[in-house]
Amino acid sequence: MKCPKCHSDNPSNSKCCSECGFQLDSSDRHPVSHNETLDAQITKFELSLQDFAQLVASLREKQFLENIYDWSPRDIVAHLIGWNRYIIDGSKQIMKGEVPFYDIEPGEDYSKVNAVLVREYSSRDKQELLDELKASTQELIQFLQLLDSSVWDRDYGVRHQGAIITIRDTIDELIEDYDIHREQIREWAKD
Repeated sequence: MKCPKCHSDNPSNSKCCSECGFQLDSSDRHPVSHNETLDAQITKFELSLQDFAQLVASLREKQFLENIYDWSPRDIVAHLIGWNRYIIDGSKQIMKGEVPFYDIEPGEDYSKVNAVLVREYSSRDKQELLDELKASTQELIQFLQLLDSSVWDRDYGVRHQGAIITIRDTIDELIEDYDIHREQIREWAKD
């Protein structure tokens, strides 16, 4: 298991990172369930966004721009804005049986993809970025609400690193990304 705070490798049953002490226990995250409906997944996504946005809104301006290791909360918000929109395009590619563009040479831990997003959404204004995050989330939710549930969970034959890629799994990963970053910012802000 890779630590979301310092990116060190840890045994899969670790409760805390052996390098930086970050809590790896995911009990505070919105649990992923492969038995839920599309509507339930959308609700879980909305809750993850809400929890994340409330935490970011509570940060002082200086904190918002201060680095947490390689990224600032500003950078994290910028990359999540982009991922909300990338997931729409990537889902359309999945439905065509294509590997999403962001999975083709993404760099280690998607560093190339994330660097593009941090540059693309370059505002340093917290409220402006939070408004854009909300807008991009609504775009993704509207897209998901138009999907038939059979499309959302269908195996179109798309594989990445040997794993099946479905729209459901892609959204689960995005929800987990919101939750991990929320925990990362919360731990950092406590210090």
